[in-house]
Amino acid sequence: MKMNKVKIKFLSFFPVAALLLLLNGCGYHVGYLMHPQVKSIAIAPVENETLVYNASAILRNRLTESFMREGSLKVESLRNADCILYARVIKVMYRETTPASYDNEITYRPMEWRIWMTVEFSVIIPGNKEPLVRRQQITADAIFQVQADYYINRQRGIEQCSWHLARKLTQQVTEAW
Repeated sequence: MKMNKVKIKFLSFFPVAALLLLLNGCGYHVGYLMHPQVKSIAIAPVENETLVYNASAILRNRLTESFMREGSLKVESLRNADCILYARVIKVMYRETTPASYDNEITYRPMEWRIWMTVEFSVIIPGNKEPLVRRQQITADAIFQVQADYYINRQRGIEQCSWHLARKLTQQVTEAW
């Protein structure tokens, strides 16, 4: 009886092992899709062509976090990196999605806003004429609520939108070269 259980376990393991060996032999692999010669990236100071305060600093911090979290490229200084990401914030738009209101004059519902940010970016290998990733635009959005202080809540909206933008941009750089 014990011998039959061992045979069943072995026979159920065999197709899975064969599939893994077959995929490995066909050139498929699990892991990152980044260029094999590029191991590190630097994020240059982000330019801000809008009137939104501190958008470039927030976006640069989020880009650094996103690349570190993604893990296929090590974030280095501008001097030591294999490639450099250049980005600039070119458009920020706000739109109110719901107005502030009171239900039964007791419950306050804050107004809700949507923010859109558009960033233009490229990735350059120092010393090469052709960029690794040509100049592209990418847009992301986020929703935020305004309870009392517009300034603080708009800054939080910029932070949320920058995080969405940084994740999209990181995917674009590491997978679309």
